[in-house]
Amino acid sequence: MKQSRTHNCNELRISDVGSKVTLCGWYENMRRVSKTLGFLILRDFYGTTQIVIETEDMMNIIDGINNESTISVTGVVRERSSKNANLPTGEIEVVPEKIEILGKCIYNELPFEINRSKEADENTRLKYRFLDLRNPEVKSKIVLRSKVVASLRKAMTEEGFLEITTPILTASSPEGARDYIVPSRKFPGKFYALPQAPQQFKQLLMTSGFDRYFQVAPCFRDEDARGDRTPGEFYQLDMEMAFATQDDVLGVLEKVVVPVFEEYGIYNRVSPAPFKRIPFREAMEKYGTDKPDLRIDLELQDASVLEDIGFDPFKGKKIKAVAVSGFTATRKQIDQLVADVEVQTAQKTYWFRLDEQGEIVGGIAKFVQPVKDKVVSALGLKAGDFVGIAAADKLETAQKTAGVLRSKLGILCPDHMDKEQYQLCWIVDFPMYEIGEESGQLEFCHNPFSMPNGGLEILEKAERGEVDPLTISAFQYDLVINGYESASGAVRNHDPEIMVKAFNLVGLGEEEVKSKFPAMYNAFCYGAPPHAGAAPGVDRMIMLLTGEESIREVITFPMNGKAQDMMCGAPSEVTEKQLKEVHIRIAEEDLDKEG
Repeated sequence: MKQSRTHNCNELRISDVGSKVTLCGWYENMRRVSKTLGFLILRDFYGTTQIVIETEDMMNIIDGINNESTISVTGVVRERSSKNANLPTGEIEVVPEKIEILGKCIYNELPFEINRSKEADENTRLKYRFLDLRNPEVKSKIVLRSKVVASLRKAMTEEGFLEITTPILTASSPEGARDYIVPSRKFPGKFYALPQAPQQFKQLLMTSGFDRYFQVAPCFRDEDARGDRTPGEFYQLDMEMAFATQDDVLGVLEKVVVPVFEEYGIYNRVSPAPFKRIPFREAMEKYGTDKPDLRIDLELQDASVLEDIGFDPFKGKKIKAVAVSGFTATRKQIDQLVADVEVQTAQKTYWFRLDEQGEIVGGIAKFVQPVKDKVVSALGLKAGDFVGIAAADKLETAQKTAGVLRSKLGILCPDHMDKEQYQLCWIVDFPMYEIGEESGQLEFCHNPFSMPNGGLEILEKAERGEVDPLTISAFQYDLVINGYESASGAVRNHDPEIMVKAFNLVGLGEEEVKSKFPAMYNAFCYGAPPHAGAAPGVDRMIMLLTGEESIREVITFPMNGKAQDMMCGAPSEVTEKQLKEVHIRIAEEDLDKEG
């Protein structure tokens, strides 16, 4: 069946008046004026065109068509008597000679109005995502995504990077999240894993002699969703450079990222390169987070001056404060702020303020009043200031709680948050190790394949007990944009001796390293070059460019927050035959738990 169209629905102009044309698209709606007069809106990927129904025959055809059916309209272009300056095609209309149904919508009622689909329940939107994407506002995010990815590819190629794809079926390896595993049919009891990232493969490419690699890589992690993180699958601009330092990688990404934000971002201002570099510990001390939103001008302060004021929650604790001017909230609003912080951090926060006469009022004022002058001096307070306080046994907990308080105060105080911009910075010198929350043992903090600051020597000192492993930093870095971690990277640990020593500190011996990472260990024994890389998240970058708060708005076919594909019905059951082929039996107790 021939379905040729002479123009798209955003193309016709006043110069086309008198032309005979054929348009194809979706029947969006029609405003009926009389029995023989109506104004039909035809929509395709590119835009809309008004079709004027002026005969009873044509009206009879239209009466048998449901909204969102696809139709072909052949007719003559004429000038509109009532023009619409808001539409590119607003000066013309088409008078049809022939209307043909190409694809019938059999339903009289739609799950939602197409142009208002964002108002619908999310699960309904995702179940009918093919309809949701017909909404021009929703579709525009996917169009922008395509343009941004094309720009990133072009920029990386111009910087001398070669695009190389890496395997999807690979071996399971500890990268910090749960793997998606795939059973093997040919090897009973063994499994492939979907890659959490192309980490090992890109490092192997460097040892293979490739100098600059990149790909827009799919990554798979079985983790819970958040507003800025989709479950299951995401994409990153993965890159790696041989014979490179941290400065080399940061310099390339600055050259690639800034033009993208300048061209496609909703804000006109973007941090110029080079971006500010903030050591991890400084970021925690000043902002209470390793993802600081630098659009907020507030900083955390040491408030140990409050430790001995006779207030039990402060006794023997680490105390951090955030002082802010111009916060004229009511008591109800302050109570809501404190409650919101507690929900997010599971920690209580406290407050007081200086009134216009400089007197301590509100919150814990009666405890602060006796040492008023000392507190005002220590925190640099002035009349009208509001002070939010976090206290905890651990410094990191106090910092993180105060960091959340800082962010929320910034949002509530327009004078302290210059929102209409993109503030980019690097967080550098991450800790190499941390104490695991669940294990209580020493674990890698960020990336096990990173080069420690101090190399082999600092690891040997830690092994001998001369250095606390928790004080060792690594050549690791994150790109942070408006409070979102948008890229992670590191200078890699390419020396087998240093790699084994790094793993020794977390309780893994050389044989275990060889068995867990056989390809990398073996490759590094054949003369690996120093190398470094990073991986900006594409989905999160698009979310920031568009100003969306949910990452699912910029993904074509996203899962919901429970990692369910509402449209295709995944995850789904498979047949007993399929299970037998891959040597799997589902235990009855597992089915009972699900039930």
